[in-house]
Amino acid sequence: MSQPVLAESAPLSALRRFLLAILLLGMIGTGAELLLLGHTEGWRQWIPLALKGLGFGVLGWHFAERGPRSTRAVRATMMAFIAAGFAGFYYHFQGSAEFKLESNPSLAGWSLFWEAVRSKNPPSLAPGVMIQLGLLGLVYTYRHPALAGTAKKQNFNHGEPE
Repeated sequence: MSQPVLAESAPLSALRRFLLAILLLGMIGTGAELLLLGHTEGWRQWIPLALKGLGFGVLGWHFAERGPRSTRAVRATMMAFIAAGFAGFYYHFQGSAEFKLESNPSLAGWSLFWEAVRSKNPPSLAPGVMIQLGLLGLVYTYRHPALAGTAKKQNFNHGEPE
């Protein structure tokens, strides 16, 4: 059974819908880009695509039932987006550094770091988009009206005990 969702002001509700629209457009755009670039060679490259698929499913559920469970599922999915973004930084950087070392074995330290970060293939900073999308989704769920009644159940109100 879903709990009733408390109302929020019209401007805040409009802003929340706008954030959700930006999140969805970002997920569609980056998902399409990853597919067009063939970002499907190994299991690690499937992670952002799988998370986007999960994200669409969770957001569809949330759209149908804007209760506390679906809102918490959106939060959990967005945290997974952020974790995947940081993992992507690591794997992209590692791949770039290995490529740069193959072409110039004398690179080391900061020289290697800057060469790898500026590399175009794989782009080291591209996974930052997953972090941005995750943060956008977390902002969407911040003080979401569906979670208004859950604070008392957890004996917390804005981080302080009641």
